[in-house]
Amino acid sequence: MVNSDMDDWQPYFDDEEAKALIGKHLLVGVTHRNHADEIIGMEQFHGEIVRATRDEGIVLRLEASGEERLLPPDLSRLEQAAPGNFRLKASGEVVENPDFVSTWTVYPPKEH
Repeated sequence: MVNSDMDDWQPYFDDEEAKALIGKHLLVGVTHRNHADEIIGMEQFHGEIVRATRDEGIVLRLEASGEERLLPPDLSRLEQAAPGNFRLKASGEVVENPDFVSTWTVYPPKEH
């Protein structure tokens, strides 16, 4: 889930920091773009961080469905959320006081 121009990208991950995230509420925004850098979709979801490992990534149990979603194991992408309510654009659902927010931009694989 990183910019396709960042071939040498390395995620930041620390085992102790990851352990401290377990049980925290995370709000995620994902923008999907095509090769022309046009937005082709957006999604927002939130839930409790249930696992965080270098191999598996950051695993959320979604609030709405109980389904698990995985994020890359990059702790630098999590920011402390400001106190308050966040309204999800697609559903109108209000997320109250999440602990962290994270935004990602996803590109399709490079064409060969």
